[in-house]
Amino acid sequence: MSATHLKQLCEETYTKLKKVSMELERFLNQVTLSGLVSASGDPEEFETYYRTYLSDLRHLLVYCENAYERLGVSLRRARFHEEFAEEVLYQVYHTCINNFYYPKGEVYEEDGRLAYTGQDCIIFRKQVVPELQQLTLSLSRVFEPMRNDLQYYETDYIAKKQMQNEKAQV
Repeated sequence: MSATHLKQLCEETYTKLKKVSMELERFLNQVTLSGLVSASGDPEEFETYYRTYLSDLRHLLVYCENAYERLGVSLRRARFHEEFAEEVLYQVYHTCINNFYYPKGEVYEEDGRLAYTGQDCIIFRKQVVPELQQLTLSLSRVFEPMRNDLQYYETDYIAKKQMQNEKAQV
């Protein structure tokens, strides 16, 4: 990957993560657990579900903020450091993207088959309030192209690093 392409990928990812972070922070600052539970009708059924959902969103916010800050550092350096940038993009894939699509609390899941039909591919475990549904689906529309752009960092990047380490040991 050329340095120019890598830098452009970092800039695009930075912008997307900043957008995600702003949306998450705005939502989390406006919503309360009790508000979500009362809007759902059945407190016993939804309190644990929403508590877990909000916890997953807070973790995702922290991962995204850390990643875009590290990308910002990479982009502000006088000389663009490719190895550092690739390491940050690897972390974006394995923390931000994976934590969005595979939330720890399993409050929703992805059905990739729906993506081919043009439908939203997020399936909620329970019916959620409209604001939370809109937020999650909005984030999926940001994370999907980011995941496609960073697919290289799922496995190929690690294979490349392992080969470099093996060569260095010889």
